[in-house]
Amino acid sequence: MSNVVLYDFSATWCGPCKMQKPILENLEQELGDKVDIKEVDVDQSPDLAGKYGIHAVPTLIIEKDGSEIKRYTGVTSADILSGELKKLF
Repeated sequence: MSNVVLYDFSATWCGPCKMQKPILENLEQELGDKVDIKEVDVDQSPDLAGKYGIHAVPTLIIEKDGSEIKRYTGVTSADILSGELKKLF
């Protein structure tokens, strides 16, 4: 199991979240088991969203060994995410 996690805080009603989804799917194919991508619906998991201080969706949080490394709000490109994640391997 990877010690690098990418949390995708999103919602089903969120248009930008729908645009982010295929970017994350491609990233998952590219990086395989090097990163654990976890999709979190803020409406279904309000406690987790609160724990991470999520105020807007999509919000992407990269963690390594349980510590937050980087946070992005809004649709984020695969190039930016891939570059940041590859620094952690």
